[in-house]
Amino acid sequence: MSTVVQQVTKNQLSTLQKKYQNYLLGKTPPYSLFSAKKNGVTITAYNSGKVVFQGNNAESEAAACGLTTTPSAPTKKAKSAHSTNRLPADFDTWSVLGSDEVGNGSYFGPLVTVAAYAEKSQLNTLKALGVKDSKLLTDPQIQTIAKKLITIIPYQPLVLTPEKYNQVQQQHNAVAMKVLLHHQALTLLQQKLVSTPQAILIDAFTTEKNFQQYLHKEQRSFSLPTYFVTKGEQHHLAVAAASIIARHLFLEALKEESAACGVLLPSGAGNKSDQVAVKLLEQGGLPLLGRYAKLHFANTEKALKLWRK
Repeated sequence: MSTVVQQVTKNQLSTLQKKYQNYLLGKTPPYSLFSAKKNGVTITAYNSGKVVFQGNNAESEAAACGLTTTPSAPTKKAKSAHSTNRLPADFDTWSVLGSDEVGNGSYFGPLVTVAAYAEKSQLNTLKALGVKDSKLLTDPQIQTIAKKLITIIPYQPLVLTPEKYNQVQQQHNAVAMKVLLHHQALTLLQQKLVSTPQAILIDAFTTEKNFQQYLHKEQRSFSLPTYFVTKGEQHHLAVAAASIIARHLFLEALKEESAACGVLLPSGAGNKSDQVAVKLLEQGGLPLLGRYAKLHFANTEKALKLWRK
């Protein structure tokens, strides 16, 4: 299946809506003007002017609309983008915007992305508070530190509930989703700051090339020098702080969702998650499960088989 993405004007959007008025689908993704299906191609037009053609005949369908299917020439890589393995020697002393996400590997609970700003004058305070790689901390320690941390540093959380996650996942794969969330969290936080960070550090969940390609496809970019590293929380306290806050918010959301559905929702995606999913299916079928679980996980099929026995 191929995908063609085009940016069009408001007039073109209106013309396309009329063209596909006899092929409209009942459900439309968030922020979209319409969604239609013709000749095996799904056409989704967004209010932003972006139109996505998906299917084996995506190129020909886009061409039939008078839209070019030749990919636009990629812009030169911004001078602000830097190699993942070339952090300056004193980078851990810089004032940095960092981001991380939690919940991506958990069947239940939201996907939480957090951007945090650690100014150089605050680094010693953060160390004294116990901020470090969240994988070296227990959940109780994380929650204790996070409650103090959110009163000290600027941060921007984005919490994608399972229900919202399932909607977005129909249009974006997991990597694209995280790229957009990281970009939005970092951009929103940067706009709130009085001082200017020296750089952005992203805990790499994909290659830098992939990240930049997804950003380019969505016509987005960063205005600051941007670095991508694996285990980013070990390279700067900004990412460590973002990770701690994200884990705290994830645990709090999981607790609230457990109370709402009357079942203790586990973290992770093991056999325990399958058993809990069966309980939710028994209570309200797939619609209820979709309010608390990320349905594209393999756990869903396993739970459905157990439920139908």
